[in-house]
Amino acid sequence: MKLLFAIAALLLALTAWAQGPVTEEIIVTADWRERATTELATNVSVLDADTLADAGVQHFEDVMLLVPNLNWSGETSRPRYFQIRGIGEREQYQGAPNPSVGFIVDDIDFSGIGMVATLFDVEQIEVLRGPQGTRYGANALAGLINVRTQDPSAEALMSSKIDIGSDGLLSGGLAFGGPVGSNDAAYRVAVQGYQNDGFRDNAFSGRNDTNGRDELTTRAKLTWSAGSDWDFRATAMRVDLDNGYDAWANDNGLITRTDDPGKDSQRSTAGAFRGQWTGNESFDFITITTVADSDIEVSFDGDWGNDAFWGVPYDFTSATGRTRETFTQELRWLSQPGAELFSGTTSWVAGVYLLSLEESNDVLELFDGAVFRDLTSSFDADSLAVFGQLDRDLGPRTALSVGLRTERRDASYVDSDGVTFSPTESMAGGHVSLTHDIDEALTWFGSLVRGYKAGGFNIGPSIPVDRREFEAEALWSLETGVRGRWRDGRLSGTLGVFYSSRRDQQVSTSLQIDPQDPLSFVFFTDNAAEGYNYGIETEFAWQLSNRWWLDGSLALLRTKYDRFDSPTVALAGREQAHAPSYQFALGATYQSPSGFFARVDFQGRDAFFFDDSHDQRSEAYELAHVRVGYEWERSSVSLWVRNIFDETYAVRGFYFANDPNDPLFLPQLYTRLGDPRQAGVTMSFDF
Repeated sequence: MKLLFAIAALLLALTAWAQGPVTEEIIVTADWRERATTELATNVSVLDADTLADAGVQHFEDVMLLVPNLNWSGETSRPRYFQIRGIGEREQYQGAPNPSVGFIVDDIDFSGIGMVATLFDVEQIEVLRGPQGTRYGANALAGLINVRTQDPSAEALMSSKIDIGSDGLLSGGLAFGGPVGSNDAAYRVAVQGYQNDGFRDNAFSGRNDTNGRDELTTRAKLTWSAGSDWDFRATAMRVDLDNGYDAWANDNGLITRTDDPGKDSQRSTAGAFRGQWTGNESFDFITITTVADSDIEVSFDGDWGNDAFWGVPYDFTSATGRTRETFTQELRWLSQPGAELFSGTTSWVAGVYLLSLEESNDVLELFDGAVFRDLTSSFDADSLAVFGQLDRDLGPRTALSVGLRTERRDASYVDSDGVTFSPTESMAGGHVSLTHDIDEALTWFGSLVRGYKAGGFNIGPSIPVDRREFEAEALWSLETGVRGRWRDGRLSGTLGVFYSSRRDQQVSTSLQIDPQDPLSFVFFTDNAAEGYNYGIETEFAWQLSNRWWLDGSLALLRTKYDRFDSPTVALAGREQAHAPSYQFALGATYQSPSGFFARVDFQGRDAFFFDDSHDQRSEAYELAHVRVGYEWERSSVSLWVRNIFDETYAVRGFYFANDPNDPLFLPQLYTRLGDPRQAGVTMSFDF
């Protein structure tokens, strides 16, 4: 049945191979210049505000299955660690931050701490799959997630949204803005609060909110012009996530027994300033400055129980406090139309990028009330990158792009155990790509890209000396595909294939040093000789009539490790962790001229290995969501149910010993379940 569905989704996408004129284009903002998707030689998914509204999503967590080959590890209350095409972090790191998936919100880099992605008043989400070696460098080995919120408008407006639902859901958002003084300046402010109980009942305390979510997001934007040559945009945001973390149960259910429920909070204050100067006939100049300050607290009950439940004293807790401060500065020069190189055939981009990051961590672990581990560490890193790109027209329908980025990173690490590192690395990435318009409706693209990710170091007294440091990883990716728009823009589709070869692949694994201590995990990163990831990705959107719309996606993925053995399992020839072999989404929307609307979504994901330290797997699952409602000219109301069949599915798994009543203290699989069925009502108003 699953295979038949996959084939059907693929055939629906392939129906896009037909003749017809092209109208509206989808614009991507994550590139050097704003470009239509038909100009990009990469696989990219774009979810605009209408798509997000139709799907009824609240947080980035809800859009995961809408994007081919995008996954996350459910180790936190909200998605913080992402995987694209099976590549990406899965758990809280020790030592230095080193993400594989870039995460940008309004030009501000939140890579590795992506919980800030609340979706109220978001204009567009762009997911660029594959290495972004020229554009984003070391933080985008696997790809990039770019979130852009709504920009100010010269027209005064106000909108609001209210959600009420089961599990104590209560959410309210208000956005307003308009001109400031004259048409040369405009502002926009958006505020949203979100609460729910977290889908867990704690049998020890009798509470139902120990895993709850309590979130407040505030954003403000101001745009203005200075004369005819300068345009500016200033962005400020404050995201306060005060979430509980009590998601794990010893029987892998939804009833927890912890006597010390955890916390997963993140408070981020950030700002961005962007200026564009167009006063030169030969080039435009863009400057982007960002600052961000995040305080993160992650704590959990390590035994997931209490003494009465276990029948013996058995109590482990862990708490990590983390602060991160970042400063970035990008200076970019872009050729103007009419000032291209080589007889007007080649446009160019050149620039420099500076990143300064300071991070401190405080880890405190307790065993039966006594200090088991107390570690304080600090990490500083300065990165300087120089980049350039040439885009040349080889003919009226064919374009060639060549880009290169070189980056140097100087870092230092010191902790209270006396461990110090001061690595310096020089890295390089780039691309060569082609696009060719087969006709006015269909475009072929192909690219060869080299991405890179910095090396690093492992900390902890139990780490073997020969595994203290690990090397930088390089990824070569070859991609090709077609995309097009037909039937006056009512039908669009993309079909792409890719093959990626990973050199000195970084593998995150763990080892339980003391089998009677669930906190004695040693997390470390090592290098495999090689690995590879290849697959197919397709998406389509089809307006069948004035009342019916159909959209869907399908991803097929194969991954392998080559010549690598972890301390606990032989990985050579095995699939990589969190890399499901298939993923699909199919949605249908009905919109009546009278105002009635309905939408049904059906989504699924194959089984996948939970980690590199063991061979335990999830089970494949499918989810269905339904939304019906009525809209008027300036308001709407809808009833919705997510996970309507109350499917039980795992989003993260650990394999270790955690039962003091087992005389052999054997390891078992423990899984964290995804959200069960939830129903609610949403009301929105525009003024």
